[in-house]
Amino acid sequence: MRTKISIRGARMHNLKNISLDLPRDKFIVFTGLSGSGKSSLAFDTLYAEGQRRYVESLSTYARQFLGQMDKPEVDSLEGLSPAVSIEQRTTNRNPRSTVGTSTEIYDYLRLLYARLGTSHCPRCGSKIAAQSVQEMTSAVMNYPAGSKVVLLAPVIEAQKGEHLGVLNRLRQTGFVRVRVDGALYSLDQEIKLAKTKKHSIAAVVDRLIIKDTIKRRLSASITTALELSDGLLLINFPDSGAEILLSERAACLQCGISLPDLSPQLFSFNNPKGACSECGGLGIRQFFDPELIVPNPALSLVRGGVGPWKDIAADSYAGELVRALAEHYNFKLTTPFGKLPAKVQEAIINGTGSEVISFTYRRRRRLISSARPYPGLLKQLERRYKETSSMSVRQSLEQYLNIRPCPACKGARLNPGALAVTFNNYNIFELTEMSIERLQAWMAEIEIRGQNEKIAAPIIKEIRERLNFLTGVGLGYISLARAASSLSGGEFQRIRLASQIGASLMGVLYILDEPSIGLHQRDNQRLIKTLIRLRDQGNTVIVVEHDADTILAADHVLDIGPGAGVHGGEIIYNGPTSGLFAKEDSLTGGYLSGRLIIPLPESRRRPGRGKRITIKEARANNLKNITAHFPLGLMTCVTGVSGSGKSTLVMETLYKGAVNILNGARQAAGEGRISGLRHIDKIINIDQSPIGRTPRSNPATYTGVLSPIRELLARLPEARARGYKAGRFSFNIKGGRCEACQGDGLLKIAMHFLPDVYVTCESCRGSRYNPETLDILYRGKSIADILTMNVEEALEFFKNIPPIKNRLQTLYDVGLTYISLGQSSTTLSGGEAQRIKLARELSKRGTGSTLYILDEPTTGLHPADIQHLLNVLHRLTDAGNTVVVIEHNLDVIKTADQIIDLGPEGGDEGGEIIAGGTPEEVAAEARSYTGRFLKQIL
Repeated sequence: MRTKISIRGARMHNLKNISLDLPRDKFIVFTGLSGSGKSSLAFDTLYAEGQRRYVESLSTYARQFLGQMDKPEVDSLEGLSPAVSIEQRTTNRNPRSTVGTSTEIYDYLRLLYARLGTSHCPRCGSKIAAQSVQEMTSAVMNYPAGSKVVLLAPVIEAQKGEHLGVLNRLRQTGFVRVRVDGALYSLDQEIKLAKTKKHSIAAVVDRLIIKDTIKRRLSASITTALELSDGLLLINFPDSGAEILLSERAACLQCGISLPDLSPQLFSFNNPKGACSECGGLGIRQFFDPELIVPNPALSLVRGGVGPWKDIAADSYAGELVRALAEHYNFKLTTPFGKLPAKVQEAIINGTGSEVISFTYRRRRRLISSARPYPGLLKQLERRYKETSSMSVRQSLEQYLNIRPCPACKGARLNPGALAVTFNNYNIFELTEMSIERLQAWMAEIEIRGQNEKIAAPIIKEIRERLNFLTGVGLGYISLARAASSLSGGEFQRIRLASQIGASLMGVLYILDEPSIGLHQRDNQRLIKTLIRLRDQGNTVIVVEHDADTILAADHVLDIGPGAGVHGGEIIYNGPTSGLFAKEDSLTGGYLSGRLIIPLPESRRRPGRGKRITIKEARANNLKNITAHFPLGLMTCVTGVSGSGKSTLVMETLYKGAVNILNGARQAAGEGRISGLRHIDKIINIDQSPIGRTPRSNPATYTGVLSPIRELLARLPEARARGYKAGRFSFNIKGGRCEACQGDGLLKIAMHFLPDVYVTCESCRGSRYNPETLDILYRGKSIADILTMNVEEALEFFKNIPPIKNRLQTLYDVGLTYISLGQSSTTLSGGEAQRIKLARELSKRGTGSTLYILDEPTTGLHPADIQHLLNVLHRLTDAGNTVVVIEHNLDVIKTADQIIDLGPEGGDEGGEIIAGGTPEEVAAEARSYTGRFLKQIL
C-alpha cells in the first residue's frame, strides 16, 4: 500500500517545476505568502488531476453531464486518492436550499414528524386522528333521533373541466343523484358544465333519518362513500344546511377540515403536498415597494422623484397622465413629492379609487382619449411585470421590487396542515428556527418511551450526530432554517466539512481552503479537532491555511515561497511541523517562532472630544438594544465570537443606516438611531465581492490605470501618424480589438455531448488586439505585452510616468505585486478583490472625512501580507478618515485604536457589548473571549 503522494515536475501557474512527496493519511497544511502558489498546487494540480482521472473513468454518456477538467501541467502524480475539494464559495444560490436541507438534518426531521408527529386542526388547534368506519358511524348515530342526513362522496373538488367521464361512471355504477357546485341533479338528466370554470362534484350515496335500526345500513353506505371518494365522507343536514367533512385519514369534526396522511412529503417545502400555496415554499413574496418607487421624496415629479416616471416623454401616456393628475388635484409638478398632500401621494401610488381622471395622449400618431379611474403605480407595475415577456423590461422593474415574509405562512414555507403537526409541543418550523446549539440541547433532553422509542431512536441518533458535527466546526449559532445563499464562504465551507464527516468516507483526499475564515480564536480548537477526526477516519487532509493554531496542529507542513507571483512557486520547507521553526529563510517559520512579529503601535490615536458616530437602540436580529460609539479619525475593530452580532451592527445598522442618511438611499437598514454623521462626507464599504462579473474586467480597468496607459500609447508618434485615439487600445470596443474573438482572446468550441472547449484565438493568439494595434510600441512593448506584466514589473517599467506609477504604487502597497494587470477579475479571490478596491481608494484624492468599512480584510492573508494591509489601513486613518473593521485576527485587533467586543456567545446568547476601549482595556475584561486571547500577546 502506498504511503505517500509523489508529485514530479509541477508547473501550474507560477510553480517552478517542483517535485515533492507528501505523506498519505495525514493532516497537512500548505502555507506561504498570498500568491506564492499554494492554491496552484492544492487545487489546480492535486484536486484537478484527481477529479480528471475520476471523470475519465466514466462512460462518454456520463461525461457529458460533468465538467471536464484540463490535465494540469505536471510530469507525474502517483499515490493520488479520489479528491474532494471544499472551497470558500457559496455555490448554492437556490432560494429553496437551507442549512437543514444542505446537511440532510431536515430530511430526518421530516421523517420524525411523519412517524411520530401529532396532528392538530389548523383552525381550532384540537388534536386530530384518522377515523375508522366504526368511528364515523358512531359519530353520525350520536345526532338526535329523527335528524335527516345525506351522505355524500366528494369525487371532484374545485377542478376545471366538463367532467363527463366522472358523471358517466357514476351513472354506470348505479348512482341516481349528484350534487354539482351546491345544486342537486338527477343523473338521468343531461348535466352541462362550463369547461373553463372550476367545479365540485359529490355523489349522493344515501339519504337517512337517524334511528336505532339504520346502523348497519349507515355503516355500509359510509364504506361505499369512502371507497368512491378516496377516504372522504361529506355529511349534509338538510334541515339546518350544516355539513361535516370526515376522513379515513385525519379531519377535525368541529371545523370540517380534513388533513392528509402524515408523510415526509407533507413537511417538504419543495413538494406541493407541503409547500405554502401562496409562496410555493419560498417563505418570501416579492412586492413593489413604495419606498423604492419614490427613492427621494425631496425631488419633484419632473426631477425624477417617482422612479418609474423619471424618463417619460411629455406627450406619452404616462406624461399626459401625470399632467392630468396635477390638474385634477391642483398641484404643481415642481413640488417635491414629500410635500404633496397625503391624498395626492396616495392617489399616485395606490390609485384614485372611484375618481375619474380624463386626459388625451398620443400613440402612433393618433390622439387617444382616456376617462377612467387611475389604478395607481403599484397595480400598474404589478400588471406590467406579470404580463411582459421582455427581460429588459423585467430588469428595469425589478429595481422597485422588495422582499418580505410570505403573509400566509409568515416565512415558514409550509402549508397550515404541515405546521399544525407537532412533536413534543413544537412544529417542524419552530425546531428549524432554533439555533443549532439550542436544538442540540433540546434533542439531548428528548425522552420517548414504549413502542415509539424503537421508531424514534435511529432517526434521533442521526440528527444528534449531524448537530454535533455542526457545533464542532463552530456553527452552533446558525439555524437550520437559514437560507444557504445567505451563508458566507467560510460558513458554507464548514457546513460541507461537517457533511463530509457525517459521510464517514475512507481513503479520500480532502482539500480545504482556509476553513478558519470567520472563526473566533475560541472556536479554532473545535475546528482543528474536526479536521483531525476526518484524518483519523483514514483520509488525507490538505488545508491551505495561514492560521498559526492550525499550522501547529498539523502533522506535516509545506511552505511555498519565498515571495509571491514570479518570486514564488518554490518549496521553502516540506516536512514535520516542528522543523519549520528553525528554517531561517521561511517567513512562516519566522512568524511562528517569534523571530518576526507584527509590532504594536508606538502610540494609539485618542478619540477627539465629542467627535464620534453613535448608534442607539440597535436591536436588529440578535442585538439587545445596545448603544455603540465609533470615534471619528480612529481605526475601530468590532470583534466577538461567530454569530455575536458584528455584521448586524456594522453592515446592517451602521453602513446601511449611514448610506440612507448621507446619500438619501432607502436600504432596509437594521433598527437603530444614528447620530454624528455631520463630519462624514461619504461612506465606502470595501467588501470581498468581485470587482467585475465578466472575464473582461481586470485590475487595470478597475483601478483606472489602463486609461493613462492607453493615453500614453495614443500620444506616441506612430499612433498619432495613424490617427489612433486612446479608444484604439481598448479590447471592449471595435477598432483596435481582434474581431475574430471580439477581444476575448479565446474562442468557444461547442462539443455537443462533451463540455464546451475554449481554445486560443488563432487570429490574435490570445492577445485580444488586431495586428495594427499591436504595432504601436512603448519601449518595445505593445498594449498586450503591458497587460501581461505583473504589478511589480509594470511599476518598474512605468517608473518615470507619474500618472501610471502612482496608481500602480497603490496596488504594490496593498501587497498585490504578483497579479497581472490584465488578469481576469473572475480568477481573483475575495481577499484580492478587496485589496484592489483598497488600492483604488488609496489612489483617489482623499477628503479626510470618509468612513471606510471592511469585513474581515485578512481573509487569505499571510502574516507578512497582513503587515501590508495594516500599513494601508493606518495610512487611511492618519489622513483623518475613520476606519471600521470586523475582524478575528489578533494582529489586526491589537493594532486598533478602539475595540467594540460583542458577545458573550453567538446567536440568541449574543448581541451585547461585552467590552470596549483600547486593546489593553478589553484585555482586562474577564468576560471577553477576545480579551483573553489579547492578554496573551499584548
